[in-house]
Parts: sequence; structure tokens; C-alpha cells
Amino acid sequence: MPQDTTIDLGRPVAGDIIDLILDDHRRFEDLLRQLRSSEADRDAVLRAFAALHVAHAEAEESHVYPQLKKRRAVDADEADHGEHEHAEGNEALLAVMECASTDTQKWADAVEELSSLVNHHLVEEELTILNPAREELGPQVLGSLGEAFATERNRQIDADCGRIENVRRIVTEAEKQGLIDD
Repeated sequence: MPQDTTIDLGRPVAGDIIDLILDDHRRFEDLLRQLRSSEADRDAVLRAFAALHVAHAEAEESHVYPQLKKRRAVDADEADHGEHEHAEGNEALLAVMECASTDTQKWADAVEELSSLVNHHLVEEELTILNPAREELGPQVLGSLGEAFATERNRQIDADCGRIENVRRIVTEAEKQGLIDD
């Protein structure tokens, strides 16, 4: 059973893939702000962020990026770069999760690195992947991709994908694939 984060991650079941991804991007930005706030329940925010980060990336990599490449809506290099940035984000997420306390300089440095990497990825993905997809694909394809993305995203969250053991496994696999330096 997934941990109750008490933070609403949304549970879309369908929609335009661009809108669904952008909704998650705004959630990421909000969660990162909360991670930086000493007034937030940082443990709960981190659990929510981890679940959303892993679920979102897994759904994009398994359903969205392959279809965008296949339909030539985006350059294969752009999609591959997105996967590389997901791996870097997971590595930075793991560093935050491994901090013993949320009130140390180590925590602050790890959160700053995570924020920097994730924010960079959000901007780049919106410019180089989402805009071309919006321009190249019709509403039916965008809706079909949205449904596949939402289904996988929810399945991942239900499987408690953000637990530290799973994030470690994902980072180790990314290192083996050469997506990040080990």
C-alpha cells in the first residue's frame, strides 16, 4: 500500500498529454518550494515529491517519449536527453532522501541540487518536447497519450514507487545504462 502523503498529487484518468504533464510540472514547482520551507512537513512533502517524480518520469519514458519519437513529433536526441535528465533528477532525489535530517546544511545543499536539476528539466522539456508535440500531433493522439500517461502514472503511485528502495534501484539501473555517472 502506498504511504499516505496527505498531499494531493492529483489522479487524472484522461486528458490532453500536454495539459497533464504541465499540471505535474506545476506540482513539482510547488513541492520544491515546500521542501525549501522550514514551516512545511518536509518528510511528507518529500514522500509526495518522490512518488510524483518517479511516477511521472516512468510514465513519460514508457508511453510518451517512445510515441513522440515514433511519430517524429520530437527528435530522438531530445527524448533521450529527457530520460538522461530524469535519471539525474532521481539521483539528486536519492541524495535528499538519504539525508538523516531535514534541518542540516547537507539537506539544504541536496534540496538545492534537486531543485536546480528539476527546474532545468521542466523548462527544457516544455520548450523542446512539449511545444513540438503540441504543434505536430492532433487532439486524438494527444488524448490517447494522455490516457496512457495517466494510467501508468497512477499505477506507479499505487505501487508506492517513491519509496527509497525503489529510487535506489532506479538510480542503479540508470548508472548501468550509462544515463548517469556511477
